[in-house]
Amino acid sequence: MTVIRESIDVDRTPAEVYAYMTDFSHLPEWQLSAVSAEPLDEGPLHTGSRVKVTRRIGNRQIPMTVQFDELDPPRSWDLHGIDGPVRPRTHGEIEPLDDGQRSRVTIDIDFEGHGLGKVLVPLVVRPQVRKELPRDEQLLKDRLEGRTD
Repeated sequence: MTVIRESIDVDRTPAEVYAYMTDFSHLPEWQLSAVSAEPLDEGPLHTGSRVKVTRRIGNRQIPMTVQFDELDPPRSWDLHGIDGPVRPRTHGEIEPLDDGQRSRVTIDIDFEGHGLGKVLVPLVVRPQVRKELPRDEQLLKDRLEGRTD
């Protein structure tokens, strides 16, 4: 399967974008399928940090745990799912534009299915994410630029 990739330009600095995107309390604000997100570890975000994310997949709410594999503020992060039937592998990258006054956000995501997820990934998850990721990035842009209409 191929990685799903989307990019969008945001009128905020890379540091502002990175801080918002890696604060999982904001996830339901800009990701349509995210119902909730809660850190499972104390302290600041670090390599190895885990977050429980509940997502709407089709008509079901499915909890999963993701773990950060790499953090390179304010440039990039990598995470992967460690449980649940649908396990994402995500790479986020923030490229500075206009001498660092603006940012280009690129998200690459792929999935691994386990159990029921082997059926959900190709039939439900991939089509849903291909449709939602551009809208998620537009919501991210609108939130960061102060537009909530």
